[in-house]
Amino acid sequence: MSHMTVTAEPAPLDRAPGATPSAVSATDVTRTYGSAEAPVDALRGVTLDVAAGEFTVVMGPSGSGKSTLMHILAGLDRPTSGAVSIGGRDITSLDDRQLTLLRRRHIGFVFQAFNLLPMLTAEENVMLRLQLTGEAADPAWVTELLETVGLFERRHHRPAQLSGGQQQRVALARALVTSPEVLFADEPTGNLDSSASQEVLALLRRATDLHGVTVLLVTHDPRAAAIADRIIHLADGRIVSDRERARDATVLMPESAVLR
Repeated sequence: MSHMTVTAEPAPLDRAPGATPSAVSATDVTRTYGSAEAPVDALRGVTLDVAAGEFTVVMGPSGSGKSTLMHILAGLDRPTSGAVSIGGRDITSLDDRQLTLLRRRHIGFVFQAFNLLPMLTAEENVMLRLQLTGEAADPAWVTELLETVGLFERRHHRPAQLSGGQQQRVALARALVTSPEVLFADEPTGNLDSSASQEVLALLRRATDLHGVTVLLVTHDPRAAAIADRIIHLADGRIVSDRERARDATVLMPESAVLR
């Protein structure tokens, strides 16, 4: 899925010849907040392995540790203990600068808040990510992305002139423009109506099916589970269920994951 000319040296991923490492993995990851006198355990020994090109959905009640897990897997936060790797490279030992380079070149992000710059057009918001990574833009690739998300005709509109669903689609195009190996999405449909949510979920699925992007989606939306390759449920900072794609659009939380 590479459509750009690279002009800056990427943060290298260590791969053994012939090896096909997992896209993302975690080993016995814990995350504790607060003081030693009053600790709060957000994650309690989470171990998982996400295969390259897999669409994985992480679900669970509020406070289950979903977003904490995603932030740690993406290098936005550090675990209290345990190890995390992306593309076979241990990221827990990287310093802040190395993590920043890794995120810019190999990871895409889509959040509930669209995080678009209001003074830039849709196209400029997408292009900004390329500028941050030091890559030269391929106009044909940018055009293809904007057409894919259905916004080529509105590429010169600023965020205030776009609906919430359109803004999220711009955010998705921005996340994909550097051809990331992994795309992390944290509640990307949380601020959208039903129709816009379905459009965004379909585009995320398409990123995996057409371009081989590994997608790890944190959500409360059961419709996301219906299009996933794998559904993981968290409760109280632990994985309580890990199964392959559901066969219908109604995905119930396992009893142990229901907030009481």
